[in-house]
Amino acid sequence: MEDHAGRTAEGTERAGGRRRRISTAVTLAAALLAAALAPASATVRAPGDDVVLVDCASEPQVRPEDFILACGDGNNRLVDLRWTSWGPQGATATGTDMVNDCVPYCAAGTFRAHPVRVTVSDPRPWPGDDGLRHFTRIRMVFTGTPPAPLPQDVSYDLWD
Repeated sequence: MEDHAGRTAEGTERAGGRRRRISTAVTLAAALLAAALAPASATVRAPGDDVVLVDCASEPQVRPEDFILACGDGNNRLVDLRWTSWGPQGATATGTDMVNDCVPYCAAGTFRAHPVRVTVSDPRPWPGDDGLRHFTRIRMVFTGTPPAPLPQDVSYDLWD
């Protein structure tokens, strides 16, 4: 027997219960899709990883495979990073620095590969996240010819 709201004597809603199950299934499907589409380099921080690199979207990264150096235009990016160490004071990796030669201009330029050893260091507190620190300095030593006009060994500050 049903009342005017469509409830049975047991108090369940026939249509409403079905809607809740469908809504839950859609929410779960959306969450799984979002996880599947997340960038491969968006490494999730594991317990104990209290020092991170901060990417262009202000997201913490631990041992990222790729890391954009030129956030404004994406014309300089570290790729295929293989981290040989990651600790509280610094981290080292080997990889490739992909640099747009911007010839004849950046939109028509070619990305050139430059093998590189990378060291990140100088961890400082990350504002708004108690206990989390981020590396603020990067050093790149090119193991082949560096991109012009860079020297073989270059260091600079990462964003705070």
